[in-house]
Amino acid sequence: MAALIPAVTLLTVTTLACLVCGASTGTLVGSKTEITDVKKNKEVQDLGYFSVEEHNRRLRQALKGMAEEAKFVEVVEAQKQVVAGTKYYLKISATQGGRSVMFDTVVVVQPGLASKVLLSFAPSSQKIP
Repeated sequence: MAALIPAVTLLTVTTLACLVCGASTGTLVGSKTEITDVKKNKEVQDLGYFSVEEHNRRLRQALKGMAEEAKFVEVVEAQKQVVAGTKYYLKISATQGGRSVMFDTVVVVQPGLASKVLLSFAPSSQKIP
């Protein structure tokens, strides 16, 4: 029994170390990291497009087509956070009613489940440059 205690302690410490540090990235699990070169990142741009389309779909359902839909232009900033899957924080440039607008969105991707869920979609406080 006494030999089991150090083994259990070592296992617990190792498990905690794996939870706190990303496997090979050296980043903290749960911390947000900036995604660089988002304009050339196809996955990020696809998630931005998905966000706008999902927002428009929900809008059509709720308001029976009575609202002006947004049209995706591009993702201009992005961060990601590893949680149960990957949570993406996107700043999206779009057009709505013929004018340029910015939206802040949050999307969770779970690759093992082939799942994408739009958690939030709101006008950004950041102005268009």
